[in-house]
Amino acid sequence: MIPLLDTTKNKLNFGLYIVSTPIGNLNDVTLRALDVLRNSEYILCEDTRISKKLLEKYKIKSKLISNHKFNEKKNLKKAIEILSLGKIVSLISDAGTPSISDPGSILINECVKNNINIYPIPGPSAVSAAVSISGFSEKYFFYGFLPKKKKDLNSDLKNLSNIDCSIVFFVSPNKINDSIKYLKTFFSGRKILICREMTKFFEEYIRTDIDDLKAFENIPKGELTLVISETNNNVITLSDKDKKKIKKIIKTSTVKDIVDLISKEKKVSKKEIYNYCLSIKNEI
Repeated sequence: MIPLLDTTKNKLNFGLYIVSTPIGNLNDVTLRALDVLRNSEYILCEDTRISKKLLEKYKIKSKLISNHKFNEKKNLKKAIEILSLGKIVSLISDAGTPSISDPGSILINECVKNNINIYPIPGPSAVSAAVSISGFSEKYFFYGFLPKKKKDLNSDLKNLSNIDCSIVFFVSPNKINDSIKYLKTFFSGRKILICREMTKFFEEYIRTDIDDLKAFENIPKGELTLVISETNNNVITLSDKDKKKIKKIIKTSTVKDIVDLISKEKKVSKKEIYNYCLSIKNEI
């Protein structure tokens, strides 16, 4: 294992450092992260205006290079040339850990190809922060941002609903209300934690049953981190046989008639039957 610090020269090794930065409160940055940023000749960041707030607070004067999803491929050659010269370069995102639903993976893979050292500098992460206070299963699946296409959204959520662990999503504020109907369709019977503005002055945590989830009256500020609980094995759910039956009669019967029919035959909640019918109609 290559040590990160050359104790004889008191210098960092050359290479790319993936540095986690605060997700809100600037005091959450680690001492090691500050040390690496101070010693970096260049810092690749998403938005220089946001990153400057952190660097100015801690009097870090390293040169910033804008590196976001729209120009990271264009920057690739320049970044590799700099790293190949034996420079110390850091990669940061606007908040949290780079390459986790943020730019970074393209540069990291190129560094791997060119045998350039890559070092993680762990720290704040919206994912682990949200899971840690959820009270749900410690086993979790991180999905990231929900897809834009309706077809992909239905397909992915349907597959995820079969996973018996906590599930973490990122949702932009202008899409949260549209997303709620899909969450109710595929995760009925589960609980949810919605984290907004984590570690900031107006941080908010909403805990409720997904079936009781309501749309926001006003578009919330900042990206949201959602944690959905593991499945409740005590709840009787629709069997594959039930689902096949519903699919067979969905075109010739009303949703109300199907709900009444299945709920009489099985001890399944009417809400689950209703939501499943809607999910099929969305696919038709």
